[in-house]
Amino acid sequence: MAIRDRFDLVIFDWAGTMVDFGCHAPVIALREAFALRGVAISDVQARRDMGKPKVDHVRALLQDPAIARAWTEACGCCAEDSDVQRLMTDLAPLMRDQAVRAACLIDGARSAVEGLRAEGIKVGSSTGYTREMMAPVLREAAAQGYVPDHVVCSGETPAGRPTPLMIYKACAELGVWPLSRVVKVDDTEAGVAEGRAAGCFTVGITASGNGVGLSQEALSALPVADRAARMAAAEKSLLTAGADVTIDTIAGLLSALRSAT
Repeated sequence: MAIRDRFDLVIFDWAGTMVDFGCHAPVIALREAFALRGVAISDVQARRDMGKPKVDHVRALLQDPAIARAWTEACGCCAEDSDVQRLMTDLAPLMRDQAVRAACLIDGARSAVEGLRAEGIKVGSSTGYTREMMAPVLREAAAQGYVPDHVVCSGETPAGRPTPLMIYKACAELGVWPLSRVVKVDDTEAGVAEGRAAGCFTVGITASGNGVGLSQEALSALPVADRAARMAAAEKSLLTAGADVTIDTIAGLLSALRSAT
């Protein structure tokens, strides 16, 4: 059975899925934004709520007990909603800069899109980045041959991940239904939960994603057992979040979808 016999639309995440192997750009930008306020956050803390809209991500970080204490010590008072907005103002240019530096397509991304389009399948995308943050990434991706049919950014629906509203928006505007004929591809638990909530066939990405959090070179340099353990942990987390299937990187998508038909 051809992929088009079961699916009409595939919606891709960006960082860790199609670009930015290891999902580093948002981690670096978040750490820099908090550092501007005198608060140090770790990679682990920055990655914990990855996939959510960035304003929700920032809010979740400020609610972390350790970060909340550090904020109070550095700023002299507890964080408030106005601090979330100030952090978002700081974060926007930092995120743009880091995201565009990491906008190289992951190996197999372009061929996956070309394979889908050859079967007449529409290609959408969604992201926790705002439209402002995404603008340079969209330009860089286009220069490499990746131009989705539809893009939904953070703040363009009443709520973001893990709610299904960004998927609903894409489906409504592309005229695709039922949701069982849609595939969501994501490397974060929030993005997988989004796909599951929408009723999509949901694919989780392990090796290139936030769960492993390493560059392709760093991942390849690990001892075999260590690499396997990290990928197994990422796979378990994504399956627990509701993924129907997992793949190492986007290069394995077409094969996975053919197996699912």
